Formats: sequence, structure tokens, C-alpha cells
Amino acid sequence: MEADEDTADIKSTLKNQDLSFLQSNVAVLLSEYGWYLVFLCIGVYVVLQHLLKKMPRQEQSGTSGDPDPVSVVRRQEAMEAARKKMQEELDAKAALFLEKQRELDEEKRKQKIDKWESMKEGKSFKGNSKISQNSDEASSSTVLKPKSDKKSLRNDGYSPLSGGAGGSCAWRPGRRGPSAGG
Repeated sequence: MEADEDTADIKSTLKNQDLSFLQSNVAVLLSEYGWYLVFLCIGVYVVLQHLLKKMPRQEQSGTSGDPDPVSVVRRQEAMEAARKKMQEELDAKAALFLEKQRELDEEKRKQKIDKWESMKEGKSFKGNSKISQNSDEASSSTVLKPKSDKKSLRNDGYSPLSGGAGGSCAWRPGRRGPSAGG
């Protein structure tokens, strides 16, 4: 009889028991190991994201094996067209660059020829352009501009070589002879 009472007592205890014991156990677990669990969850999340990036992505068509041959051909043709377009743009830029280089070389060659011809005639190549500009300016402007009265930055008697700037900052030559090391 006692065995029947014990089993009946256990059954009534299990039927009437609520989840408060689970709540207290979870609260103790979180209070002791809460930060460890948070960091563990973050680490698992990061590792899963990394693994998902590494895994090869399968086509949306639903085949787990080889991709559709038609889509592969289309993709290759698109890549070839894009490469061809980029190559044409690069060729056009290279042609423009070469044309500019030729023009610059031709310009330099003409300047050298003009300089050589002026040197043959006994003139200075750069001097000619300056003289012609100065003669035009001199003939057109007869009014001379007066100098403005500006205050000079240092005294008239200042000379950096005289050594009169200050007592302790005078320069003196070093000693002659071997160093005084031992």
C-alpha cells in the first residue's frame, strides 16, 4: 500500500508542479555565465557567416550539380563583350596619347630648328623674344611709375657678416688640428 501511496504522491507532485524551478535554474545560469554565453553566440554567428561566404553558391535553378550550359555560354559571351569594349577604350586612349606625344615632339623639334637658325644668324633665341617685347612696352608706355615709399624691414646699417647682431650668437670657426678624442 505504501508503494501505491508513494507513486500517487509523485504523480500529484508532477501534475501540480509549474515551471518555476526551470526559471530559477536559468536565472542562476545566466547570472553566472551570461557574458560567456553572449560572446559564444557572437563567435558562432561570425564563424557561420564566414563559412557561408566560403561555400560556393549554387544556381537558383534548383540543380545541385552542373549549371545550365546555356547560361554558361551567355555569361562567357557577356564577359567577352565586356573585355572587348574595355580593350577598345584602352586602344583609343593609347592612340590619343601617342598623337599628343607626336605633337609635343614636333613642337620641340620646331623650337630646336628655330633656335639653331637664330644661332646661325648670331642672335640669341630667347633674347629675341624678350627684346621685342621690351621694345614694344618701352614705346607704348612713356610714363614711369614712381617707387612707392615702403618701410624697409631692417636698418640700413645691418650687415649679417659684421657679427654685431648679438653677443652670444657670434660665429667662430672650429679648432684646427686633430680631434681631442682619447
